Amino acid sequence: MVELLKINATEAGGTELPRNVEAEAALLGAIMIDNRIAEDVQLKLKAEHFFEPLHGRIYDAIMKLLDKDMVANPVTLKPMLEQDPALRELGGPAYLAQLTGSGAALIGARDFASQIYDLALLRQLVSVGRELVENALDTSEDVNPREQIEAAEVALYKVSEGEGETGSVKSFLAASTMAVQIAERALNSGGHVSGITTGINSLNAKIGGLHNSDLMILAGRPGMGKTSLATNIAYNAASRWVRDNADGIGPDKNMGAKTAFFSLEMSADQLATRVLAEQSGISGEALRMGKISRADFQNLSRAARELQELPLFIDDTPGLTIAALRTRARRLKRRHDIGFIVVDYLQLLQGTGRGNDNRVNEISEISRGLKTLAKELHVPVLALSQLSRAVEQREDKRPQLSDLRESGSIEQDADMVWFVFREDYYEAAKEPKPDDEGAYAAWKENMERIYGLAEVIVAKQRHGSTGRIRMRFDAKITRFSDLADDSYQDLDYE
Repeated sequence: MVELLKINATEAGGTELPRNVEAEAALLGAIMIDNRIAEDVQLKLKAEHFFEPLHGRIYDAIMKLLDKDMVANPVTLKPMLEQDPALRELGGPAYLAQLTGSGAALIGARDFASQIYDLALLRQLVSVGRELVENALDTSEDVNPREQIEAAEVALYKVSEGEGETGSVKSFLAASTMAVQIAERALNSGGHVSGITTGINSLNAKIGGLHNSDLMILAGRPGMGKTSLATNIAYNAASRWVRDNADGIGPDKNMGAKTAFFSLEMSADQLATRVLAEQSGISGEALRMGKISRADFQNLSRAARELQELPLFIDDTPGLTIAALRTRARRLKRRHDIGFIVVDYLQLLQGTGRGNDNRVNEISEISRGLKTLAKELHVPVLALSQLSRAVEQREDKRPQLSDLRESGSIEQDADMVWFVFREDYYEAAKEPKPDDEGAYAAWKENMERIYGLAEVIVAKQRHGSTGRIRMRFDAKITRFSDLADDSYQDLDYE
């Protein structure tokens, strides 16, 4: 049977590629004898994992029949494959019957499938290594070693995930199945969240949660609280993962995510202080200065104990390049299976460092790199961004898309753009002198009306409408939360 196969199984240097054609033939025969075996192997094993191309086509034909609830055996497969040139060389449809000749293969079918899959990964690794060596030997002037390292890291990550070079191509059936699963997740959550929860109901209702492969930009002027909002969302996603996991909810239905927080501005202990302040109800200033009571310290200790197992990974390495960030994110994905990434903030990242590039091109490279990372790891990425000073020159200080600093590509690459705006921040700067009683009374009345209120402006959203969401902001513990009165929580633009 196997002797009939004419296979080019060697590399140019004479080294044989990893393969087991006998195992491939035995597995195909076992599936045709007992179609139920396909249920165990089809989730992991694909046609492209077979070394012999004919075996891959036979496997693909079997799966197509099974998808139609038809029996897959040599008789039903004959019309689909009898015109195949490679099958004709092996005797035509008689080869299919020959594959089913040994019923002993039924016992080890699952082991055969695992070995075929592992050998396919090894062949992909050989391919990556060969290409890496060939590129490294190229010493022409336009070669960029850093880009080669980045490309090698990407290729190795795909092999480690079992994707190889075929992971990006999906049939419409596979894509539509994923879309239906997302809709089912939203339905089961009560009709609001199809992605990872932000922990803020009004925001979830507007955006449907944080969606895999999406790049979200959260922008604001200094003092608006964008880092606080990002920290709140990161904590909420990580803590929800802990709760759902403890309740036995599987990864497909878990509304939280293990979270990676790349903090290029604040240190890890400063971020941890913010989270502890939020959870203990003690202001960050009091924590830093030690102005707390014994009762406060007990609350702090309780919060710290509860957060010990929180899957929130903080990387506070300064001056990261976009390539280095992507490498670190891949490692976190591989080691800890992170499902959400936060970057604080975009303008502190560096590009590839080419001397001819200006800052606009560098920011464009960074925003494209973040979007590529979201798609590659299939996780949502939330990147914070600065705004230009043009906001300060207008009467209405609410940000607009045109205020995104240094590059229009940020708006172009992002799936969602959010702005955080606090009116009380600007109103506080207008405080009149107490001597002017009329003006001071009017100012004080207005401050009481808007104090502690914040807006998240969804200025761009590929998945739905834009609009404004009103929230409560507690500056003492840097916490954003839902407003008790939701009469003005969601104002649509569209």
